[in-house]
Amino acid sequence: MDLSSTCKLSRLFGCFFTPLTCKCCLALVTIALFFRAIFLHSFSGYGVIKSNNLRLILSPSLHLESHEGIRGDKFLEVPQIVWGLNNQKIAFARACLTARMLNRTLLMPSLSASLFYKEIDLLHPISFDQVFQYERFNSLCNRFVRLGSYSDLGNQTGKYDLRKGSGRKWTVERDLEQLKQSSRGPIDKYQVISMAGKNPFLWHDHWPVKDYARVFECLVLVDEIAKEADKVVSKIRRIGRKLRSKTNFGAEGSSLSHAPYVAIHMRVEIDWMIHCKKLEQRSRISQICSSKQEITERVGNIVGLGSTAIVYLAVADSLLNDSSILDGWKRGLVPFEKKKLGVDGIYKKHSYLIQSAIDYEVCSRADIFVGNSFSTFSSLIVLERTQRVIRMGITSSCGIDVRWPSYAYNIPGESNGPQKWMTNMSDSNLKAISYGSNAISC
Repeated sequence: MDLSSTCKLSRLFGCFFTPLTCKCCLALVTIALFFRAIFLHSFSGYGVIKSNNLRLILSPSLHLESHEGIRGDKFLEVPQIVWGLNNQKIAFARACLTARMLNRTLLMPSLSASLFYKEIDLLHPISFDQVFQYERFNSLCNRFVRLGSYSDLGNQTGKYDLRKGSGRKWTVERDLEQLKQSSRGPIDKYQVISMAGKNPFLWHDHWPVKDYARVFECLVLVDEIAKEADKVVSKIRRIGRKLRSKTNFGAEGSSLSHAPYVAIHMRVEIDWMIHCKKLEQRSRISQICSSKQEITERVGNIVGLGSTAIVYLAVADSLLNDSSILDGWKRGLVPFEKKKLGVDGIYKKHSYLIQSAIDYEVCSRADIFVGNSFSTFSSLIVLERTQRVIRMGITSSCGIDVRWPSYAYNIPGESNGPQKWMTNMSDSNLKAISYGSNAISC
């Protein structure tokens, strides 16, 4: 469009300008458009959300929710993750959240196939993607945390070794300040920050329960392990259907296609009882240990349990030859452990970590779960089940019947049964569900 055409257009608005005036107007419009572009670009780091014709500007901290906020060219490396399955899951989640705070991708860590304090000679690393689905994790946790491979590394800026402090003088505040300093300045210029020292499970905790829960939801077992769990659950339900067909429960017209079962994480082995007794003495809390008799009595008193139910006992291998754990149950409750169930061969061909993962899945899928509120294994199962219930719009199980109910047998509840149990998702850190802590919230 030439200058004369521009001046003619100006007459449409009732204005009559000289060519010189038109030139000035064009210059002003050009400058205005230039500054407008600069202005909008300056806010692009805040992100914009369109919702119902409204444009909402987000703060930089909330903008980290976008996947672009998690850098794919800066990485965090952590030590091999050790101890039991669920301690390893907590350690992994803590490493993910640390990487998120540093705005870095977490390099895929090594897990441990066995308990190092019991099987030192058998301890060997196992890659994360041999237990959990790597691509699936990144897909589910997109825009929150990011997992990377060592093949993603370049050779531009090298590695910075960052040692975590220890001892009483290394407070939560000092730890947090170290992380903040590492997220900027000269340290942040390195391609890799390598955390040296303690296992991430022992790191100070700076993140709310809901953030851990979000990471846990992204952990999906590889198909090989999931199929092993499928075999165990199918065997339990198949026996349950046969049992129901022989009782009045099956004759009442109820469908036999889905045979419900109760899973109990039964901690009564000697080393646990020694540990929990010491813990009771130190913490001056009497409701940590539970005898086999207390467990059987309280489970039998669960309100609404029904007259017939299959009970799967998730117990330590040391108890598989102790037939007494199958005795003393209320009539109608039929207990099985992996040996009596005939699935111990499935477990034996795998390492300790994989065996735990199978048992975790079996307990997690149960219609009713009963565990010990001071056990990390039980606590993470309840957290996962709580998430399912919350997605159904239920935030408390007090006074109502919910799907996937959970109970803590170490605390007496209604009718001398076990206490109803839901994880408090509003807690500011994971201490409430970590090993040695109590988290009961019906």
